[in-house]
Amino acid sequence: MPAPDDAQMVFAARRTLAAAARGLAAYHANACVKCGLCGQSCHVFLAEPQPENLPAAKAGEVIRFYRRYHTLLGKLLPALVGARDLTPQALNQLVEAVYGRCTGCGRCGLHCSIGLDVASVIRAGRQILAAVGKVPDGLQRTVNNQLETGNQMAIPRDEFISTAEWLSEDLQLETGRKDAVIPVDQPNRRVLYLVNPREVKFFPLSLSAAAGVFTAAGESWTLSSKIYDVTNYGFFSGDDAAAGELVRRVVEEAQALGVQEIILGECGHGFRAFRWEGPNWTRQAYPLPVRSVLELLDEYFAAGRIRVDPAKNPERVTLHDPCNLVRWGGVSEPQRRVLGRCCANFAEMHPNRHNNYCCGGGGGMLSMSEFGQRRVASGQLKAEQIRRTGAKIVATPCHNCADQLLEINKHYKLGVEIKTVVELVYGALVWP
Repeated sequence: MPAPDDAQMVFAARRTLAAAARGLAAYHANACVKCGLCGQSCHVFLAEPQPENLPAAKAGEVIRFYRRYHTLLGKLLPALVGARDLTPQALNQLVEAVYGRCTGCGRCGLHCSIGLDVASVIRAGRQILAAVGKVPDGLQRTVNNQLETGNQMAIPRDEFISTAEWLSEDLQLETGRKDAVIPVDQPNRRVLYLVNPREVKFFPLSLSAAAGVFTAAGESWTLSSKIYDVTNYGFFSGDDAAAGELVRRVVEEAQALGVQEIILGECGHGFRAFRWEGPNWTRQAYPLPVRSVLELLDEYFAAGRIRVDPAKNPERVTLHDPCNLVRWGGVSEPQRRVLGRCCANFAEMHPNRHNNYCCGGGGGMLSMSEFGQRRVASGQLKAEQIRRTGAKIVATPCHNCADQLLEINKHYKLGVEIKTVVELVYGALVWP
């Protein structure tokens, strides 16, 4: 008999599994025919071709539990169908399969012969582990930071405000414009802008670039000193309650400030979490529009609100497509139109758009150091894609991707610069 704590853990795991079995994951749990075709689509498997890295095998670790409790043969003859009891030991073994061997990028689902959505099954596994407190420590700490401090890096409010102030001073000196500022907590502006806290802590020039473009476009915007984090690590951990709470706080802050629109900074999973998943978690429609800054930049160009000179970005530029923004989020063309206007020599990497390879940094991987070696190894395909373009600059509209690309740039000696899209736009601006 399991110990009382173990019994409670198994009960919670089974309850979460039952909820998942009523959703999309249940359909896909019965779909796999074990053809192995998915392996040729997976950056993890192609970098490390071991059976346990096959997408179907990773999903199979979750499906075994489903079969045990939600199919007739699994209940009567579990060994015959490869079903497995949910036990504390089995849950411990599940951690590496769903967190350490898969980013949830979804590329395998595009190439599955029957359309199995492996990512939905993997996330069901993460939901089970989140329900029983088995999220890897680094990832869980990041979720806790967001819930407890309002941002993933636990940046104090006064540090955030101070950063905005000195960046404003620098931006005014650089542009010669007194209106070039980073506004904070300003009510009744048109836009509430969300950013990755890494911009505040490590990459302030990215935030400054966005402020410069907003200034050139005459945008009415503000940041919030309390709620400014575009990331949502509850989405990565599988904790839907935490993910929904983070979404709810953003919407409430937008309403409190009286803005008309929420603009999401360059973040792949942040876009997917806030734009598409949020209403499912909160069970209500948004009271105002939510868009990517890429869509806003594209709109600026279409309306003639900013002017650029592509000769200011003369080096060859290629584009990495973040999985959650493009494959899952549907935003693939605005960034290409924008880069086409502000770069003199743009070259696609292949494959691209929804078919692009994951860089290896998604799924919360960057917060889980125990899987770091596999993460860097899985970036080999991306490194090869970049090298073939001959580009000197890799643009990516995602700071998680940028962190991974910086690491594989160093590891595979690519000799490229990594920039966000808004940085390239700012670099090409022609001021009136």
